[in-house]
Amino acid sequence: MNLELTGKRALVFGAGSGLGRAVALSLAAEGAHVLCAGRTAEKLQETVRLVEEAKGRASALVWDVTDPEVLEDRLTQAKHVLNGSVQVLFNNGGGPPPSLAQGQPRETWAAQYRNLVAPVIAVTDLVLPDMKAEGWGRVITNTSSGVIAPIPNLAMSNSLRGALVGWSKTLASEVAAQGITVNIVIPGRIATERTDFLDASRAAREGVSVEEVRAKSLASIPARRYGELREYGDVVAFLASTRASYITGSMVRIDGGAISSV
Repeated sequence: MNLELTGKRALVFGAGSGLGRAVALSLAAEGAHVLCAGRTAEKLQETVRLVEEAKGRASALVWDVTDPEVLEDRLTQAKHVLNGSVQVLFNNGGGPPPSLAQGQPRETWAAQYRNLVAPVIAVTDLVLPDMKAEGWGRVITNTSSGVIAPIPNLAMSNSLRGALVGWSKTLASEVAAQGITVNIVIPGRIATERTDFLDASRAAREGVSVEEVRAKSLASIPARRYGELREYGDVVAFLASTRASYITGSMVRIDGGAISSV
């Protein structure tokens, strides 16, 4: 299937590793020019190298999306590097630290909101005018399975990512008639450094080995394995494509069947 992404201009956040890198690789494989954004230049350049090795096209831009003072300047740079406006936006930020729902300082909640929620809304607001002018755009936001089935000891992630779900669904209804789709992707246990960290944190909390934690996780996944990065990236690439023009306001699970609810 031709996803008709050749020549499309994509901005991918968190592209230096993990899910963001997977998305960058998948979009580039379909012919998009991918601008890899993130905090660490070396990691971004490694993603660019991997894309170019696969005969794709990518560029890098160091961008701390949590700094509101640089947003407009960085977007101007992004449009210059892409030689045009952003047509595909992949919102992706680091997860909050493990935490209980109770007893967290108000300042911590506010800081995590500024890190995880506010930047996604701000960047999307900046790219939407150009998408509207072109009559075409894709906004895809990464969240977590915790927005459907809250994950113990990840209260901040469950709550703040849940806010992004409500925002995304509302935005989808506002811009659908202008050729812009807005969707949420929900990764389950994808094999990333973040997953390794969460497995290790759970092992320490429960006083068991990481191997035991992993075994319990695998037993809860009908597919009996963690997802591969490419499997995640390819789903996002499809949602970014012209073939997915009638999919908007949706939450797409990439979890091997792990979420038991309908």
